[in-house]
Amino acid sequence: MRSFKYAAVAATLFLIASCSNTVKEETDSEAEKKSVKVYPVKVEKIKYRDIERTREYTASLVAFKEIHYAPASPGRIDKINVEVGSRVTKGQVLVEIDKTQLNQALTQLATAKSSFQRIDTLYQLGSASEQQHEQVKTQYELTQSNVDFLKENTVLLSPINGIVTGKYFENGEMYSGAPNTPAGKAAVISLMQINPLKALVSIPESFFPVIKEGMIAKITVDVYPGKEFKGKISQVYPVIDNSTRTFQSEIIIDNEKEILRPGMFARIHLKLREEKILAVPSIAVLKQEGTNQKYVFVNDNDMAVRINVNTGDRFDDLIELKMNGIREGMELIVEGQGNLKDGVSLKVVTESH
Repeated sequence: MRSFKYAAVAATLFLIASCSNTVKEETDSEAEKKSVKVYPVKVEKIKYRDIERTREYTASLVAFKEIHYAPASPGRIDKINVEVGSRVTKGQVLVEIDKTQLNQALTQLATAKSSFQRIDTLYQLGSASEQQHEQVKTQYELTQSNVDFLKENTVLLSPINGIVTGKYFENGEMYSGAPNTPAGKAAVISLMQINPLKALVSIPESFFPVIKEGMIAKITVDVYPGKEFKGKISQVYPVIDNSTRTFQSEIIIDNEKEILRPGMFARIHLKLREEKILAVPSIAVLKQEGTNQKYVFVNDNDMAVRINVNTGDRFDDLIELKMNGIREGMELIVEGQGNLKDGVSLKVVTESH
């Protein structure tokens, strides 16, 4: 009877101890849960976006036409009618060369014309042979050709609408025909047509199937910040440079107000094609300190998961993500990601309306 009482007491004490341990374990578990930090974040679904794939290239602007103007043969310069910076129109008299040779040629032409008219009359009457007629006719035509040549080279008319960019002689000096320009050519004056302008752009060979004549280009220059100028591809060179693996394209640029000038540094923006890409807000992409490694956090059942990513082009406030564990539909963390570590608990906060 006494041993039974001891057994009952022992059982009671064991039961009390068990209940006490259970309560303690539950309390510890609740405390542990309460001590886990939960990070509030905002998320955005990763999705494909339609973008215009553009590329920026640099080039120096060049004149649409550049002419180093001179007569075809040496001679004394009578008068230069323009100065550097003068605007000229097509057909305007720019330079007058000594006309001594022209006047001599005109006298010879008058004599040759008279001789031809006389022999032509005799030939029609049958009093001159065909050989005589052809000889005199040939001499007359050669003299006429010489006069035309001298007329063209004693009065130099502007072949373009443009601006004078170089003047290398003064009135009365002798033009010798020796090279005297920065381009290594002989000239009395240099002209440029600056409306429109051109730019030659070297483009990687991978885009050769894409670049076509007529494609629109956007041009910016540092000297006019915020301004954009229109252009288009006028020519695509047909060969690839095997040393640089690039090909050249010529861009024609509108310059109606002529505020752009040859030699200016320009950026050429070409829209190459439209694509669907995974692009996300650039603020969501973080960079590991001391490295070039970039990464993002996504929400996976209220837990932060870090994913290393490769980035592509930027489009305003968006940046392209390459396929590297990133899939459409994932919940990208776009706010609060700066304080996260891989595996921490999250609470998604939605905008209140």
